[in-house]
Amino acid sequence: MLDTTEGPVVVALSGGADSLALAAATAFEAARRGIHAEAVVIDHALQEASDAVAADAAAKAVARGLAARVVRVDVGTDDGPEAAARRARYDALARAAADIGADTVLLGHTLDDQAETVLLGLARGSGGLSLAGMPSERRDATGPRWARPLLSIRRRTTVSACRAEGLEPWSDPHNVDPAYARVRVRESVMPVLEAELGPGVAEALARTAEQLREDAEAFQDMIDETIEDIVEHAEAGISISVAALAANPAALRNRIVRYVVESEFGVALTRSQTLEVARLAIDWRGQGPIDLPSCVARRVGARVEVVARAAS
Repeated sequence: MLDTTEGPVVVALSGGADSLALAAATAFEAARRGIHAEAVVIDHALQEASDAVAADAAAKAVARGLAARVVRVDVGTDDGPEAAARRARYDALARAAADIGADTVLLGHTLDDQAETVLLGLARGSGGLSLAGMPSERRDATGPRWARPLLSIRRRTTVSACRAEGLEPWSDPHNVDPAYARVRVRESVMPVLEAELGPGVAEALARTAEQLREDAEAFQDMIDETIEDIVEHAEAGISISVAALAANPAALRNRIVRYVVESEFGVALTRSQTLEVARLAIDWRGQGPIDLPSCVARRVGARVEVVARAAS
């Protein structure tokens, strides 16, 4: 788990079975290798007595030999409670890692979490990348490496590990609240799939995610090589060669469109928006500019320009 880690590490600890088992395993490995490991408990302050729950989780980590701290965060509501809590949590973990001098943050997501993520991505219909689920590790442009060492382990294994170690996990009431889509997938959808299709559905979904992530990484390498030759900066935006864009197969062409728009404007295009932009290159019939979030796409001579809406 810590084979490629030399410096301090942070363990994201909620007190649930997954993160508690991860914290116990990290404490064992860190002591054996002489690595400083610290558990960081994020108190979202969204439930009554959340401070007591956080303090109890931190105490369990300390009892295992880890340093521990509780960080209270202010959760906004801009993108809904789940997204806001996630963003606040990751921001706080990144700040704690920087404060500790840790290059790696360990997250307790399991194979079951991965399977649920794939099903949620399938329901959104947002393409192969969403079906690729969570990576086993990733690094932000600035910030720590995020690692998920339990991603091949079932949730029931972490529960058994806690029981074997005499650890009493906290049961988050949000994890059984059907108001959350992930809970409905966990409590209703997955049991039906297992009953109707047989055991091994979660593992199959996780394998699918792994294969799609390999495909996505290969496509990204191709995009990185391609855009250097076909994308140029334009006033208040970017421009893409029509001929080069049209020459690529649809899968790569559409990914190029989505990637350059997101990189330049921070906008994630829908499938229909992506296809409309691509039509400016492959099915040009004099159509006018296409309104996109924060920007406009238009055909200008032999190039497709995507510029800020104000500049258009």
